[in-house]
Parts: sequence; structure tokens; C-alpha cells
Amino acid sequence: MTAKITRLKGTVFLAYPEMTNLLLAELQDRFSFTGKKYKTYGDLIYFEDYELDRENPQKTNPYWAKATFVEPSILTFESIGEGAGELKKIQRSWAPYFYTCFRRGQLLQEKLPYVNLKNRNFPFEFPESPIGIYTLIDEHTMLFSPETLSSLPAGNITFNEDHENPPSRAYLKIQESLALAHHYFNVPFPDENSRCFEAGACPGGWTWVLVGLGSKVFAVDRAPLADSLMNNPQVEFLAHDAFTLTPEEIGDCDWVFSDVICYPERLLEWCRKWLESGKTKKMICTIKMQGRVDWKLVEEFASIPDSKVVHLNYNKHELTWIHVGK
Repeated sequence: MTAKITRLKGTVFLAYPEMTNLLLAELQDRFSFTGKKYKTYGDLIYFEDYELDRENPQKTNPYWAKATFVEPSILTFESIGEGAGELKKIQRSWAPYFYTCFRRGQLLQEKLPYVNLKNRNFPFEFPESPIGIYTLIDEHTMLFSPETLSSLPAGNITFNEDHENPPSRAYLKIQESLALAHHYFNVPFPDENSRCFEAGACPGGWTWVLVGLGSKVFAVDRAPLADSLMNNPQVEFLAHDAFTLTPEEIGDCDWVFSDVICYPERLLEWCRKWLESGKTKKMICTIKMQGRVDWKLVEEFASIPDSKVVHLNYNKHELTWIHVGK
């Protein structure tokens, strides 16, 4: 059998684990796409009749897509060496997504040029070079795309976790968010010269990351933080409802953060107050969903200049808004 490549119509999305239904709902509710015919390969969903905006692909790319195949194609091949050879003819860097044929896929990946698929340490800089994605449908059939809408291998980032010191696993969200802020806006990470304000900081996962970067943190919540943070000289704590404090009362901040559980409408109003005050230019906030997603409201966040809405690998039923003003 001679290797053969067939270009496919449409688009393939890689959904975040256990979020396929959210992705399908987003396509319908946000983009008014009601395509009923699609094929699934693990967490991959192939729509023959969904086309990305070629001039601005991200405009029509769902948040709940971990990675998107811009040029989906099928490769039929005989041997592992032949499959890897065909990919190398196209470009250097490839990352796998496996849902079947795991051992064969691992052997194929070993024959491709090295790509770092290991867990990362924070702080972390996203790779700049393009990376393709492929998956094995069976032993002799591969679904692939040289171009995706993520600079991460198969859209995936996994940090090496600290299971002892952080007060909660929420710390992973701010690590990924700060890495994305650096990636999209070329802004430095907070450091020893930064004053940060965290609203709703208890138990302190985000504050723990900021302190680790050397920053001074003004943390506000009705409940106290973990003892290690309450006793940290870099942390100033106030027992209060953070959203009732005005930016003028808090003062100038290099960064403002919120992972508070609240209605998105209230969060949007609060964020606008901060931006209008001029007391900060950099904000990262979690948009917590209350049932079905209000896409018009999400668009209001996304339309704020110098900002971006993303879904993190470490998000659940929520999105993250990143703003870095000039």
C-alpha cells in the first residue's frame, strides 16, 4: 500500500476532556451552527460543513476547543516509519492526540523530531514555532492537520504540581493565565516590584503564586487565608467584601485578580470600574458560568480593548478574561 493523503472539507475540534457537550452547545448558541452530522474520534469532533473564518480563524473558533485542525486531512499508510516519514515531509514539529492505538502511536511519535511533551515548571513561556497535530483512527489511518489554532502541543499544558504548599489547586489557573498573558501581550510576569490586588482571595491559591514570584499582595476576603500566607510579610489582608471596595480605596495596582464566584454581570461591572478608574492596566478574572452560557455577556468581556477571553486547561465550566492595557 502506498501512502495517500486526502484533504478533508470542514473543521475538526479537539474538545477539552468531558466538555464535548459544552463545545456542541457553544457552536449552536454562539455561532448559530446547527450541523447535526458529525463524526467523533475520542474527544475529536469532525464537522464536514463547518468552515472557519479564513481571515480571522479565532473569530469562529469555540472557546471549548482545546485545539482546532485548520487543514484536516486523512493519511493512509502501511508502516510506522512510512506514517512518520509522510508527516516529516510536511513540517518538523508534530504533537499527538491518542484515543486508540496507543502503543503504535507512541512508536510513531518516537520516529518524529523531538517535541517537548513533558509537564512544565512555572513560570513558563509558550512556544512560538508552529506545531501540527495528528491522531490514529486505526493502525493504518491518521487524521492530521499541519496548522492548528494553539501553539501548545495538542492544545495541552500540564504543570508540575506542588501537592504540599499551595492552599488550593486553583493556583494552577493563575499560573496558566499569567503564561497566556505573557504569550498574547508580551507582558512580564509579576515580580518583586509589583503590587497586586486579589479579590476573594481565600484560601490563597492565587496569592501563593504571586508571593512566590516576589510580589506584594493586598488580599481581600470575608474569610482569612491559609496561616502561611496570613503570616507572610508580603501579604496584606483585609476581611471585607472585595467587590464593595472602590479602586480609589485600594489604590494603584500593577495587577488585579479575581477568582470570585459571582454573577458574570456583577463581575463585568466591577472590571469596568477598575479600568475606568485608571488604577490598574492589568487584570485577570474568572468568568463563572451560571447555568447556560450568556454569549452576549461573554462578548462584552471580549470586546473590551486590549483583552482576551480564553478557556484554560485548568478551567472547568468557566472562562478567563485577561486584560493588559498599554
